[in-house]
Amino acid sequence: MQSHLTISPFGVPLTSATETSLQEFISGNNLFTTSLYKQITTHHHGNFLVSPLSVEIILALTQSGAKDATAEEIRTALHLPNSQEKMEAAIQTLQPLLKKNNLYTLQSANKIYIQNNFEIKDEFKKSATVFDSELENIDFGQNIAAASTMNDWVENRTNHKIKNLINEKDLGYHTRAVLINALYFKANWSTTFETFKTTKEDFYKSGTEKVRVDTMHDTWYRNYYESQELGAKFIEIPFRGIEVVFTVILPNERNGLSVLETQLEKIFPVPSYTWEKVRLALPKFKITSTIDLKTILQTLGVNKVFKGEEADLSGIAGNKGDLVVDQIQQKSFIDVNERGVEATAATYIRCVQHCGSLSPEVPPKEFIADHPFIFYIKVKDVVIFSGRVVDPSQ
Repeated sequence: MQSHLTISPFGVPLTSATETSLQEFISGNNLFTTSLYKQITTHHHGNFLVSPLSVEIILALTQSGAKDATAEEIRTALHLPNSQEKMEAAIQTLQPLLKKNNLYTLQSANKIYIQNNFEIKDEFKKSATVFDSELENIDFGQNIAAASTMNDWVENRTNHKIKNLINEKDLGYHTRAVLINALYFKANWSTTFETFKTTKEDFYKSGTEKVRVDTMHDTWYRNYYESQELGAKFIEIPFRGIEVVFTVILPNERNGLSVLETQLEKIFPVPSYTWEKVRLALPKFKITSTIDLKTILQTLGVNKVFKGEEADLSGIAGNKGDLVVDQIQQKSFIDVNERGVEATAATYIRCVQHCGSLSPEVPPKEFIADHPFIFYIKVKDVVIFSGRVVDPSQ
């Protein structure tokens, strides 16, 4: 059975029940982004990028085959809707957000690779259908060929930006299934930055240490917010398309990022913006990240699914204790330039047999991103990517 996940523009009328499920998912997405970001900062001290949505999709698919306490741990840690019915309603309602259109590209694809002759249960096949997940049999014992097949699939769905997601050394006769989500986003700014205004300027990695980086400039009307409580400024840079925005949160102090990151729960909810003319300076940057999510998820309370006889993935196959998740990892990439943004992520889980009108003219506000900052991309209030820039020259 094979199908491809494509999601169409948002706007389909919702029933009150599906609207409630979607709002629960969106609220949970903001909470999970906060907790995920916090944990990543304990392991990564420089630039990083993560896709909370990609993690949520692949783990939501996994928990649909989990039972009892194993499933509950995943739902709680990821702040997912508290029942399988609500989860499936949220996913089905969310899907129309993720489809290529003439304004921007946002595509998500799921794939489940299953060991030859390994039978998964019909109930999990039905859940895979809800997630529009392809299923394909493969021989993990032929580890080099299996890794090549899976990596080719990921490359093709991430515009060749994510390569070698799966290491052949991690595959073998003990591998029973690999679940993958690939998320790809590309959009142009609603008003592009003029390339002739891009100049080499100082970026302060710390209070005193600096590097020279290509910095984009413009002066235009944007959603802008200053928070005295956080000691930071917010700005939204819109893309072409409805409710698709790139948000930058810049601490007032050059070395203020670490303090700002202690208040992340106040970063991701949308602030009370005003429409202001802003002189903006933003460095161009590219980030490639590889994040091992197993330890992070364990810290957030997901434990049983990784533990031998405690793991109950009997909704996928076999009985409690037969399958265990032993690896979950995400690779991601982002390129921010004068035209817009290209970003992509691939997350995989490996299961093994037990033995992843414009304002009056006034002087413009200033938003000069010449020191470390936080950023995120939202579509219809869902955080699809978040991260930080500490050194744009890397």
